[in-house]
Parts: sequence; C-alpha cells; structure tokens
Amino acid sequence: MNKNTDNNTKESEIKLREPNLLINEKSPYLLQHAYNPVQWYPWGETAFKKAKAENKPIFLSIGYSACHWCHVMEKESFEDPDVAKLMNETFVCIKVDREDRPDIDNIYMAVCQAVTGRGGWPLTILMTAEKEPFFAATYIPKKSRFGTPGILDIISYIANIWTQQQEEILKSARQLKSSLSSGILHGSSKITGTELNEKTLHTAYSQLFSAFDWISGGFGKSPKFPSPHNLTFLLRYWHRTGKLEALQMVTKTLDAMQMGGIYDHVGFGFHRYSTDSQWLVPHFEKMLYDQAMIIMAYTETYQATGIEQYRQTAEEVIEYVLRDMCSKEGTFYSSEDADSEGIEGKFYLWKKEEIYDILPLEEADLVCKVYNISAGGNYREEISGIITRQNILHLTKPMQEIAQELGVSINELKTKLERSRKILFSEREKRIHPLKDDKILTDWNGLMIAALSKASRAFGKKEYAYFASLSADFILQHMLSNDGRLLHRYRDGDASINGFLEDYAFFIWGLIELYETTFEKKYLEHALRLNSIQIDHFMDADGGFFHTANDSEILLFRNKDLYDGAMPSGNSVSVLNLLKLSRLTGDTHLEEKAYTSMKAFSSEIDAMPMAYSQFLHALDFTVGPAYEVVIAGDIDNPDTREMISLASRYFLPEMVLLVKGKDNIEELAPYTKDMSATNGSATAYICQGFSCSMPTTEIFEMKKMLKLP
Repeated sequence: MNKNTDNNTKESEIKLREPNLLINEKSPYLLQHAYNPVQWYPWGETAFKKAKAENKPIFLSIGYSACHWCHVMEKESFEDPDVAKLMNETFVCIKVDREDRPDIDNIYMAVCQAVTGRGGWPLTILMTAEKEPFFAATYIPKKSRFGTPGILDIISYIANIWTQQQEEILKSARQLKSSLSSGILHGSSKITGTELNEKTLHTAYSQLFSAFDWISGGFGKSPKFPSPHNLTFLLRYWHRTGKLEALQMVTKTLDAMQMGGIYDHVGFGFHRYSTDSQWLVPHFEKMLYDQAMIIMAYTETYQATGIEQYRQTAEEVIEYVLRDMCSKEGTFYSSEDADSEGIEGKFYLWKKEEIYDILPLEEADLVCKVYNISAGGNYREEISGIITRQNILHLTKPMQEIAQELGVSINELKTKLERSRKILFSEREKRIHPLKDDKILTDWNGLMIAALSKASRAFGKKEYAYFASLSADFILQHMLSNDGRLLHRYRDGDASINGFLEDYAFFIWGLIELYETTFEKKYLEHALRLNSIQIDHFMDADGGFFHTANDSEILLFRNKDLYDGAMPSGNSVSVLNLLKLSRLTGDTHLEEKAYTSMKAFSSEIDAMPMAYSQFLHALDFTVGPAYEVVIAGDIDNPDTREMISLASRYFLPEMVLLVKGKDNIEELAPYTKDMSATNGSATAYICQGFSCSMPTTEIFEMKKMLKLP
C-alpha cells in the first residue's frame, strides 16, 4: 500500500468517528479538528461552566489553519486515542483559531512570552476555569525527548498536582494574572514620556543598520521574516535624509527575497518566512497579510527607484492574490496551508526528472540552470535533515547576470523562462493543493485594499483599484453590525465576531488609500465614521488604543499592543490614520489625538525605536514637511488626471491627496470651500500645516512645489 493510500485510509477512519463540538463552527481551523478524539469545545461559557462543575483545569490550544507545527501536534497527539483519552479525563479542552479570536491569542501569547521567554504556534495554555493561566508552551511532542517534556508526561504530572496541590496552583495563577495585569502588557501609558522627534528616526535607522545582514539582506540571522514595515520605514528615512545605505538595505533585501526560495517562482506570492538566513528554505504557508505588506514594499521601492523589477514583482504577487486568494464576491481569503497530502512543501517542490518529463530538453536545461535544480535536491526534511531529492526553485544570481553569461538579452531570457513557467504552473495545478483558509477577515482585507490602491496609483492600473473597491464595498455591505460597527470574520454567509482594533485600523487605512486612488467621497466618509467609532470604543483617555472595545468580552486584562511584528500593530497604523484624516479634512482634533498617543508611547519607543518601525511612519509624517495637495477640477478631464498622475506615481510618503470636483467634498473638508478650478483648468493647491501656497494650473510649477525631479 503506498503512502497516499495510507493517508486516505487514515482520513476515512477519522471521518467515521463521532464529531466533537467543533463541527458546528465556521472556522476552517476548528473544523479541521472536529473529528479529533479529543472532545474539543469552542471558546465559550459552556466550556468554562463544565470546567467549574467538574473541577477540571482547561487545556487551551491556539493555532491557525496554515500552521505546519499545528498540524504536526494534531497528528502526533490530538488524533492519538491514548493521548485524547488522557486529555478528556484530565481537562476541559478548548480550541481557538487565532485568526478568528486575536484578542484571546494576544493575551495568552503575552502570557507565554512572559513565562517562557518565547512564543509561537501552536500555543498551549493550561489554566483555571477563571481563565487564569498556570502553564504555557508552544509545540509539545507526544513523548518526552532531548530534555523536552512530552504531552503524555505533562498530562500525568498536571493530573497529579491538580489533585494534590490545587490550592497552590490556583494561588500561583492568581499571582501570575496580577503580575501581568499591573505590568507593561496592558499598556501603562499613564507614564508619559517626552515628545518624539527626528532624533528617534535617526536612532531607529542606526539600530536597523546594526542588525542588517549585508551578505543576504534582511535583519538578524534565522529565521528571517520579510518585515516589510522595516523596509518602508527605511525608504522614508532615505527620502528624508538622502542616506544611500538606507535605500541599499531595502533593495538588497527585496532582491534577495525575490531571488530566494521564500518566493514562489512558479505561481508567485511569498511564503511566510525563511528558516535560514539566505531566504532559501521557507515555511511554505502563504498569508494574505504578508502579500499585502510585501506588495506595498515593492510598490514604494519602484516609486522611489524606478527599477522595473520591483514593479514586476509587485504585479506578480497581485496576480497570485487575484488568481488564488480572491472570492467570487471580490474579497480576499486568509491563507494557504504549508502542507498538502500531509507533507510540508510537497505542492511547491520539484525533482529534476520531473522538469525534464514536463519541458522540452532545451527548456528543461535552462530552467534547471537558472533555478538551481539538481538531481540530489536542495531541500532537507525539517526534523530528520534527510535530503529528499526535491528542489526549491531559487536564483543565486540576478537575471541580468545570467543573461550575460548565456550570451542572450535579458528580454529573450525572460521570454523563454516565462514560457517554461506557464507550462510548469499548469502541470503543478494538477497536484493536490494545500488547504485554503477561505474565511474573510476585515483587518487583512483592509491591508490588501491599501496595497492594491497604492499599486493602482503607482502603476496606473485601474483594475487594481476595482478589486480594492469590491472588497471594501463587500465589507461595508455585509460585515457591519446593526449599529454600524465592524465585524471581524465572514464565512459561508455568516458575518460575526465584533471587530478588534486592527479591523478598524487596517480597514480605515485601506479606505484612506482607496479614496486617494478613486476619489470616491464615500470611502473618505466611511473612514471618518469608523474612525469616530474606534475613538469612542477603543481609545484610552491617556492615549493609545486598546486591542478590544470597551464593551467586549472581559479577558485577563485589556491590553494595548504597540510592537510591530510580522504585522504592524493597530496602534501604529491608527496614529498615521489620525494624522492623514486630520490633514485631509482640516480637523485638528484628530491630530491632537494622534499626538496624545505618540506621547503616551514615547518612553517605550525611545527605548528601542526599531521595534516600532510602522509607528515611525507616523512620526516621519509628523516631523514633516507633510503636504496636503488639493486638485480642483473635473476628475474626468485630462488636465485633472495629469495632475493626479503626477502626485501619484512618485514616492511622496508625507503627502495626502484630495480632489475637489462635483461631489461636495467641502462637506468633509471645509478648508477647500473656496478652492476652485481656474478658468475651467485643473488647479493644484499645495498646502503645508493647513497653510496653502498660491494655486497653479501648470504641471511644472506643481512639480517644483512638491520638489519632484
């Protein structure tokens, strides 16, 4: 019996079991666990009441559908009848999708990091029925090995001490909760610092420079995450100072990422991160938020440098997203799994003989040479380290250099490779695909709306704005509660879960970018309305925003997150949203709220500015000079479009752009009331700090005012 038959047999056996309570959930991740012999409960009062009634601790397991090690732990332990029996006897077991409930994940990941010094998924928390944790870990093997306790031993130990030392455990859990609640984790912003200034930007640059890998690009050693907000901050620093090294860090990283195995050279899109320092061997999951942030980094770098390769890479990633991650309604799915047929990376890997079976000899020779495909392979099985004879396609030299070595033009080389790529892609489509997590998340869609809007402006492609509008319109029509507040998740016709800070921050960001691309007034109106809701329900009077609303479920504590990790924080994005909305509308109260937040977090940021690189986008905007550009004229007229194009195609990160046409935009931006087209010609008003220079109808004058080349 072959391996695939074995897998199919096991899956059939699993489906014959009685499902647990997760079978009624919408989350693809929870549904993956619905046939585990572990009697999983979804997060809710039913589980907590049962734990209290039966005097049992809670086993909380948090993960997400594209997580490779989540799958490993499931196969090793949660599908094992012996482990499941012990878990069911000892605990009330709760499963949480971190993407559905980032509030729960956020709190208990903070616990894990505080207790163990590290974090990640799967996240394992043991806690009392009062939600107070007393044990934290990430992946746990089934059996103890190499000094790491296995889940069988842990369960036996916990069962014993819960029976004999329960009071000590409860006391310890209460103390841990108290310690965390009174500390930095919930955002002690009452301790305000001094105002941040340009010196903070210089310090952040110096720290990033020190951490930069000048050999392979990126920051630190391994694993390496794309961290696009580090790169977009460096672009802003280069734009401000002219410091060439800042731009070189960006271009070296983006070049290395695009050449590496972290990039899918056959189907496009970026995998989540690289397990090595050379960007070669990724964890193969693809996340929507990564694609969005990376698109923005390549787009802005194209605007800054004019180098076509950055535009091409951004457009390839967009092609992947629109092809594989777009729903029929025009919204965007969350992720694609790392595994297919139970094996990580199987969908993406190639043996050399496969290439020769699929392509004509000459084309196969070229593909193997360019993408470093060998008979021995370059991919090792992660746990055993065994060479698999499988290859991750990657480049070790730029295409221009390869073309010179082969004695052909770069265009000829690209044409040949593109023809081969399409053939390989068609063949790969016949494989069993990784699982797609098809839930729609407001926050991640917000990031993609922002990315598509930026790309539409920079590349002059209206179709990107069209797809951004489809997503925004769907959320505004189908993902609002009866009182007009955002909902977090949509799947199978069901919109649910009250929105979190990132839902508001990222979606408002997307709406601002979409307005500055389409100049449809409704997007700015919705951005302002949702921003008001965010202020009312999430803002701390002392500055900054809580992760959850003031009427949300009460967890251990209500925290304010600032760190810009794999994704930017909601606070970082919110501050820039406030600044931009203030400049777009002339509402200085919004700018004051931004400054309050900046001051509230200033001590934290000053201690390690590079950890808050997205927040520094807002500081860069504040330090200025920031421009408010108002173009008065009919948006359909060529002279108006020419002015819009000029303001859109260059890298101008400290600019907001507003068009005054026939839509009464002065209702939202009263300061534009007396701005009008001059003698029917499009007229640009260039303003700084709510003070405007003389209007102009001339493109060259507009360029001069914006200091463009």
